[in-house]
Amino acid sequence: MTSIVIPAHNEGRVIGRLLDALLADSPSSGTDIVVVCNGCTDDTARVAGARGDRVRVVEIPTPSKHTALRVGDEHARGFPRLYVDADVVVGAADVRALTGALAADPDLLAAAPGRDVPPTGCAWPVRAYYRVWQRLPAVREGLFGRGVIAVTEEGHKRIAALPPLMADDLAASLAFGPGERRVVEAARVVVRPPRTWPDLIRRKVRAATSSAEFERFQAAREAGAGAAPSARTGASDLRALLRADPELLPAVMVFAAAALAARRGARKAIRDQDFSTWLRDESSRQ
Repeated sequence: MTSIVIPAHNEGRVIGRLLDALLADSPSSGTDIVVVCNGCTDDTARVAGARGDRVRVVEIPTPSKHTALRVGDEHARGFPRLYVDADVVVGAADVRALTGALAADPDLLAAAPGRDVPPTGCAWPVRAYYRVWQRLPAVREGLFGRGVIAVTEEGHKRIAALPPLMADDLAASLAFGPGERRVVEAARVVVRPPRTWPDLIRRKVRAATSSAEFERFQAAREAGAGAAPSARTGASDLRALLRADPELLPAVMVFAAAALAARRGARKAIRDQDFSTWLRDESSRQ
């Protein structure tokens, strides 16, 4: 049986659309869906519970994604296992495509769907930013930034051994070698971007802070063992995009401005080693 674990903190406005997509065209015996409402003060549990017996709702008082994932593991019944963010949309057919890919290749331990980022309603700088971001090699090839990762039982052991990190999806992606992970383009997930520039910067500050925490973890783990894998974007990546498409120059300038703003915004949190404050944009949940 395929299990789907959904950590949800105050996601009452959006979790219904995800659950409806997962339940549509899905046999009642085919998936085991566990929603872990962590520290919710809204109606997330009620909205999820209204989907019937096919969705099991677990409530915990602690607002922690990492804790919610571990509690979800305790209640999940089978493998392959998917971890899905409550604010994305992925359907039952996409779940089958992911689990089918894992079943077809014994070397494959983790898989994620192709990513659709609809720009509707977004300010033009946000649209420009994502024109560049989606073209970056690490973004195209990594499992992070999709809100969905599917793992086999062996793959689950790999990510379960990771410490609690804010960049949990980045850590999970880099925990697998290129031959052990795959983006399955036949499966699709809709990831709604922030609509406003301030919300984009909030999201990127969080990403910069969590990446710094992850890099510290990597440095400690890989000391003396050679260079650790990285998903950081460098100037060479941007230059390569411009060589391929010079018309991207205005968008690249916007991307660079966002990156600089995010680094400035993350400095204090990194200096104070504050890796628990979760800056969340609300505009993508409208």
